Amino acid sequence: MTELIDPLRPPLPREEFIEWLRREGAARYHDHHPFHHRMHAGTLSRSDIQAWVRNRFYYQTRIPIKDALILAKSEDPAFRRMWIRRIREHDGDAEGEGGLALWLRLAAGVGLDVERVRTCADVLPGVRFACDNYVALVRERTLLEAVASSLTEFFSPDIMSRRILAWETHYPWVDPGMITYFRNRVRQAKVDSEEAIGFVVQNADTYAKQHASVAALIRKTEILWHLLDCVEKDQAKAPDAAAA
Repeated sequence: MTELIDPLRPPLPREEFIEWLRREGAARYHDHHPFHHRMHAGTLSRSDIQAWVRNRFYYQTRIPIKDALILAKSEDPAFRRMWIRRIREHDGDAEGEGGLALWLRLAAGVGLDVERVRTCADVLPGVRFACDNYVALVRERTLLEAVASSLTEFFSPDIMSRRILAWETHYPWVDPGMITYFRNRVRQAKVDSEEAIGFVVQNADTYAKQHASVAALIRKTEILWHLLDCVEKDQAKAPDAAAA
């Protein structure tokens, strides 16, 4: 977004700003990526599914780190009490709990070596680069922009619901009990996105801040898209992809 911002331009009304965020995010969300289209159509191979689960785990490990950075940016105890729940959702309150543990359970369900996945040793360099860039974005931008970048959660409940149906329909070799992460995120993402949009709308009190918030959201969608690009391209050249 290279628009020159008039410092005197008034902010958009609340509903128009929310619609702007929704419109830009929906147009760029990674459910439009060809890899996700094939996932939901049931045409991915076992190798494709395994590659996605293995690489996406690295993104999952970055989520509590970026949330900790967001916490550190805030001077407001009320905000921190709200936001810290996200770290607990991913890390759990004890070993074996939380979203990261559930993702490793998914890894086991698709036939991967869980301990190998946990090390992230096989994560593609491009995936690592994209996910580390998300952490850098959160670290380097304002609190408002960091929170706005999380608003891809707007669209997560819908894609998770479609993913659950697709996996149960097209990938019967995956035990339905292993996709609990997806089911949990349908509920969690609704709560998380409502909290985040409330914060962004309240604090983006100038047009310049609104514009920066939208730009941060767009950058996050680009990062998620790049992750899928890397997985798709690597799988296309994998010698065993067609036979998997």
